[in-house]
Amino acid sequence: MDTANLGVEYADIDWNNLGFGLRQTDYMYKSKCTKNNTFEQGQLVNYGNLDLSPAAGVLNYGQGLFEGTKAVRGEDGRLLLFRPDQNAIRMQIGAERMCMQSPSIEQFVYAVKQTALANKRWIPPPGKGSLYIRPLLIGTGPILGLSPAHEYTFLVYASPVGNYFKEGTAPLNLYVNNEFHRTTRGGAGGVKSITNYAPVLKPLLRAKEQGFSDVVYLDSVHKKYIEEVSSCNIFIVKGDVISTPSTVGTILEGITRKSIIDIARDLGYKVEERLVAVDELMEADEVFTTGTAVTVATVGSITYNGRRVEYRTGDGLVSQNLFKRLLGIQVGKVEDKYNWIVDI
Repeated sequence: MDTANLGVEYADIDWNNLGFGLRQTDYMYKSKCTKNNTFEQGQLVNYGNLDLSPAAGVLNYGQGLFEGTKAVRGEDGRLLLFRPDQNAIRMQIGAERMCMQSPSIEQFVYAVKQTALANKRWIPPPGKGSLYIRPLLIGTGPILGLSPAHEYTFLVYASPVGNYFKEGTAPLNLYVNNEFHRTTRGGAGGVKSITNYAPVLKPLLRAKEQGFSDVVYLDSVHKKYIEEVSSCNIFIVKGDVISTPSTVGTILEGITRKSIIDIARDLGYKVEERLVAVDELMEADEVFTTGTAVTVATVGSITYNGRRVEYRTGDGLVSQNLFKRLLGIQVGKVEDKYNWIVDI
């Protein structure tokens, strides 16, 4: 019997059918960058709309970044975060690329903790999902000519979520797109800029209209190397080797990706970070994707140039082994020898 969660107050929603959609929670965290280029002590405010100038840098020139992390409820009643410091570091790297001021690692982690605590009734019961937490850094200062904004706002809001894909835990059906590219060399594909996501909507919607789960993108130079799926990193398994595209400025260095690589190597797998040709993808034994929203998702089939390839699914998958270990760490069931878990 789960005694640790007896008497916990939960929001009145159907925890068995969350899906991945926005549900308005109670509070969000807000902080602004002051004139001396440091962020003030933020505060929790009621979840609601923002008051923005029509000339805000984020609206006119896309000066914005976002992150994604999760809070989960362990069976022992603890509320847990997974590597929020890595999200903070990635936001700082993105802010430097986008000429923005950013909060310190301490400010970022504090804001995420406060947002999770203030909305703890929205953290699902153990095993029912997670509280997806979305930190945002946006240029709110008005600017007419093309230049960095003079004011920045750091926001954190949250929503309870279940599985990212409508398939739930069923294997994904992906489509390799050789017409559109997610990013190019020298661009901002290696940071989590808001400008990276709207351009993938057209190929993504086209793919979904044809019954696919998501899109795999190729590099824009040679048009032969796989890069990312729309919202997650991709791995292939061939024999006893796991391979994933190296992050060379066009691929986002996912925190789940990095964690899976560490876990895989500790479990004895050989992991390669390198250029992965689409032909190798089509000849792989197993394919899976990783990301904060998707965690680890098995791929059942991929279609490229009219050819559909099906991959190994079911029991005994490498991806299942890695997923179980990662999830066990995230929910406090498996020893966290990496010090990745943060108690709220």
